[in-house]
Amino acid sequence: MRMLLQLDKKDYSEDDEKYFRPSVRAIIEKDGRLAMIHSLKYDYYKFPGSGIEGEEDHITTLIREVKEEAGLTVISSTIREYGMVRRIQKGKKAGTVFVQDNFYYFCEVHDGNTGQNLDDYESEEGFTLEYVFPEHAVSTNRYADHGEKNDDDMYALMIEREARVLEMIMSEL
Repeated sequence: MRMLLQLDKKDYSEDDEKYFRPSVRAIIEKDGRLAMIHSLKYDYYKFPGSGIEGEEDHITTLIREVKEEAGLTVISSTIREYGMVRRIQKGKKAGTVFVQDNFYYFCEVHDGNTGQNLDDYESEEGFTLEYVFPEHAVSTNRYADHGEKNDDDMYALMIEREARVLEMIMSEL
């Protein structure tokens, strides 16, 4: 898969222990809008998707995560690669480096919504599926007040990652 970009805070020591967390993200377009997960509590947008669990492959994770976070059913025959973003920064635990390869896939979904099955933190953040124009999501991620997450480097880099991928998609569509 092609490398779209690398976001490296360089806020860690090369000797720190690396913690790897690969994830997949769905790019779902409908009538010029993209299916995005909106955190109502912290006012940011992210692509549906999350971390790969155990021995799951990318496609299995993508289908599972889109169903859980967005309540949408992916049509597996429509899945195609877009690109990968590597995020590197100091981990939450002292002496660690967080390395996350985010694999983005275009896909289509069946009509209808099966309902979300959110983790506790996702429910607490008010994760909501919205179809939005990419420009709106970029503007929200860059300029909205994200509350207590404004000072959280992990969230800040994740939010910026999504804004940059959105800009890349806008330039290519």
